[in-house]
Amino acid sequence: MVRTEGWRRPTAVLLPILVVALAYYLGGRIGLLQRVVVDGAEVTPLWLPTGIALASLLWLGLRVWPGIAIGTYLSIEGINGFDLTGLVIVAGNTLAMVCAYLMLRRAGFRTELDRLRDALSLVFLGGLLPMTISATIGTWTLVLSGDLPVAQFWPVWSAWWAGDAMGVIVVTPLLLVLRRVLPARRRGDGYRALEVTALAVCAVAVTLVATRTELSLLFLVFPLIIWAAVRFQLAGSAPCTLLVSVLSISAAIEHVGPFADRSLLETMINLQGLNGAAALTGLLLSALVTEQNNIRLKIEQVCEDLAELVEHLAPGKKPDP
Repeated sequence: MVRTEGWRRPTAVLLPILVVALAYYLGGRIGLLQRVVVDGAEVTPLWLPTGIALASLLWLGLRVWPGIAIGTYLSIEGINGFDLTGLVIVAGNTLAMVCAYLMLRRAGFRTELDRLRDALSLVFLGGLLPMTISATIGTWTLVLSGDLPVAQFWPVWSAWWAGDAMGVIVVTPLLLVLRRVLPARRRGDGYRALEVTALAVCAVAVTLVATRTELSLLFLVFPLIIWAAVRFQLAGSAPCTLLVSVLSISAAIEHVGPFADRSLLETMINLQGLNGAAALTGLLLSALVTEQNNIRLKIEQVCEDLAELVEHLAPGKKPDP
């Protein structure tokens, strides 16, 4: 029995770390498939591992930070090999994720994302602000090592920062909501299932048209995201946002639609503008609707309790013993 307990403790510690490392690495491999290449320059507009890493920290705590470091190492090793420069980049990426987690905890962040303040915290404290750490450390490391000209600092920094931040804003909400939705067992609702199917079909069709036509129709995705957020909250808006992001990146990779004959800067502005606006619209509106629904339910419960109390205290009726 003592020997069995001795084996269980290291396993309980190491297994989550290894799972996080594997998930980070696989997310990195998938993210690299979504590279946009323009005039020989390669940019990853959506870096999935940052969203995976932050969700892992929110679920499991700081004890899994070595998994983020290992996953970053494996990702770098699979691209260009590993050296001292890679070690500094690993430290920067890990530090950024740990800072994001600590700031969210400090702000009282709730993984249910059922308050507007939680959505705003995830955007600013989880994504936009801490990802400047990884982008700054990584870009300066490349400059100081001679792998990057100083003149290219800001273009590379902005692309690095935007990709990391978009990973958090797009992927983390999806993972957080999947953890709640998948185990849930609800009675079938034919009308709601039909609406979900209609939303999915419309989302795919409209996004394909908007991202592959030369006409300026990218705005057509926003009514769909609003529909998903209002009717299904984060469980609807998060998958729609990811769908919009993936299909728009695919169009940018193929240089079709609004991304045809564009420079790298123009492509990234259009792409990150669309993805960022879609993610913010879905995330913030979902949190706002959820918060308002919860407030309404609480008010209804209070009204029911008051009505029951008035009924018991009405003249001519004896209170229950």
